Amino acid sequence: MVHKVKYIHFIINPISGKGNNSITEKEIRKYFPKQYFQVKIEYTQYPKHAIGLTKIALSNNPDIIVACGGDGTINEVASCLVGKSIKLGIIPIGSGNGLASNLKISRSVSEALRLVSEGKSVSIDVGKVNEHYFFSNSGLGIEALVIKKYKENGRRNFLGYMRATFSATSAYKYKNFNVEIDDNFTEVEPFMFSVSNLNEPKSKTLINDGCLNLMFVPKINFFNKLILGTNILFNKADNFQHSISQKVKKIHLNHDYLEVNFQIDGEFTTLKKKNIHISIEHHALEVIVP
Repeated sequence: MVHKVKYIHFIINPISGKGNNSITEKEIRKYFPKQYFQVKIEYTQYPKHAIGLTKIALSNNPDIIVACGGDGTINEVASCLVGKSIKLGIIPIGSGNGLASNLKISRSVSEALRLVSEGKSVSIDVGKVNEHYFFSNSGLGIEALVIKKYKENGRRNFLGYMRATFSATSAYKYKNFNVEIDDNFTEVEPFMFSVSNLNEPKSKTLINDGCLNLMFVPKINFFNKLILGTNILFNKADNFQHSISQKVKKIHLNHDYLEVNFQIDGEFTTLKKKNIHISIEHHALEVIVP
């Protein structure tokens, strides 16, 4: 019997997880014997480089493109695969691995590589903020400012994140938005406005059900800010008593500011358009899972 040789293209961020990850070419090739797989390995050299590498890789029609890194690297690679039949593989070697964790992909490099070699996949939904795709979550308000402070302070550890959280909590300034949520209109001054594409048990939102989960925290006093800041620190923001969660399909936000701080899959950005449109593309990405 003649076996079809699968073409697997790896894109590795060598500085993910503080650059001390254990993924090597030798380790990769253990799981992809030459008689069954054609393997190509490339390394990113600067921010957004994974986007260019993925676009070039697509011209060679691979079966799977594997993103090796954290949520930022995965976002860059996955954004190029939306709506295509090529599968996304994930080797989670970053400090933040939200999508991989939600999909139960092991942080063990060897286990994640074995998973890619088996090739089992599912179609998942993809979130979109204007022209930007997100696969885990996005949002404005306090979480965007926390990420900005965290990037600025240079300490990539729990202490640095704790300092960023409380610095952002103290410095946060409210902004007013006109919001349309699934054809319902309101006006908000959010402390937190987070939109997730992940499996969320509390709201019964699934990663492939055609819905996003909105978690909204309105204007609150300083004491409650500290409580929520602590919850964010331990990834338990959905337990905050003043938070409101609901399943949504589309959100429009209008504002009068020059720019708005936003986070997309854990990466800080500023949106300069007066209209922010958040939507979902159903079953738009094929991802390898356990």
